[in-house]
Parts: sequence; structure tokens; C-alpha cells
Amino acid sequence: MNKQAQAVVLLLFGGAILKASWTDLYLRYVKEGLRPFLLLTGAFLVATSLMTLWYEYRPATSPQDAPDDGHGHGHHEPRVGWLLLLPVIGLLLVAPPALGAFTADQSGSLPAAAESDYGPLPEGDPVPVGLLDYASRSIYDDGRSLTGRRLELTGFVTTGPDGAPMLARIVVSCCAADGRPIKVGLTGGPALDVPSGTWLRVTGRHSPQRTKDPVNQADIAYLEVEQWQPITPPKQQYE
Repeated sequence: MNKQAQAVVLLLFGGAILKASWTDLYLRYVKEGLRPFLLLTGAFLVATSLMTLWYEYRPATSPQDAPDDGHGHGHHEPRVGWLLLLPVIGLLLVAPPALGAFTADQSGSLPAAAESDYGPLPEGDPVPVGLLDYASRSIYDDGRSLTGRRLELTGFVTTGPDGAPMLARIVVSCCAADGRPIKVGLTGGPALDVPSGTWLRVTGRHSPQRTKDPVNQADIAYLEVEQWQPITPPKQQYE
């Protein structure tokens, strides 16, 4: 692979990063706050590749401008470098979906986060609550800040330890590589007859019921369901 080919590969890498970060595609891989850094990185790679191409195709001023291996032939890099195109092509043509039900089925539920003080929920009826926030308040605060409130949880359907459907969401700290599911059990209400992976908006009230995740023995909180409805997957699918 000569320098011209290297520059083309670099140009494709930068273009793929810019395409992903200019649209919502990047949200499948990293947190929303990293978008400016992705844009800067993609622009830097594109600029570097264009400068390399300009340098390589500018008019030669002397024979010394052409690299030589000492035997009258230009130097060639290993052809394995062309394999760098594979992830670029994958990102441009076959972008994988965000982590979802399969990851949740195979991974243990993220342990709820303990806090010293759980403040009151904001106004609203029902009030939207994140799955991790709900599980933390239910398990470590015994649901005191949830009692008497109608709650709205959003997530995708996954299979619980007893085969019953649960609501789940992938929680990320930085990117999809560290994503882990948070699961909330569902009890009562209309029966869920939708396939795994379907996104739902569920309205209900706090339930004291709990169970253990068989994968890692983490506590799983439950919600007493009043109603549910399928929804389009949100733009930001991770918590």
C-alpha cells in the first residue's frame, strides 16, 4: 500500500466518522456528549488525508522526491494494510443496530446505584422515570420516593428468569463497549404479547416485589403495570 492508498483509506475513515457523527448513527456506539470530539476527529482525518494526497501528487521538483528502495524500485508496504478498509465499509454500508434484547438476555442486570438521599420526583402524572433511577429508588430507598405516584418507564422487552417479559435498557458509561442492561420486572396489568426487543412505554405504580437475576444475582425491582403501548425506538436508546 503506497502513500496515496494510505491517504484514501484515511479519507474513508474520516468520512465514515463524520457521517456517523453528523447523523444519529453515532448514538449506537457512544454517548451523546462525545459528538463534538467525533466531529473534530473526523475533520482532522479528512484534512490529513487531503494534505497527504496533495503532497504526493504535487509536481516533482527533483528525482529525489520519488522514494526508492536502493534497487531502482519504489518501497511497498505490506498488503495486509488493505484490511483497514473492512471496518470502514462495515460502518458505511452495514451499520449494526444499538445493543438491545440479545445483550440483556445474555448479561446480568446492572446493580442499582445507591445514594444517600433520594429527592422527590418531579411533577407529572405520570412522571417519566429512567429504569436505573427507578431500580435504585425501589431497592435502596424501599420505594418511598415512588409511593403514591403514577410512573412512566420506557424500554425494550426482554425475557426474565421465569420466562416472563421484563423491561430493560442498556446503560453506558462511555460507549457501547461498556454497556450493561438494567432490568425491571413487570407484574399485573394487561398481558404483554409482543416479541422480545419491542420498545414499550409502560405506565404503572411501584411494586415491592423483587427477584434475583440468575446471571449475576443482582436485585431486580418490579413495576405494577396499569397500561403499556408499543413505541418507535427513541433516538437515544441508551441510559
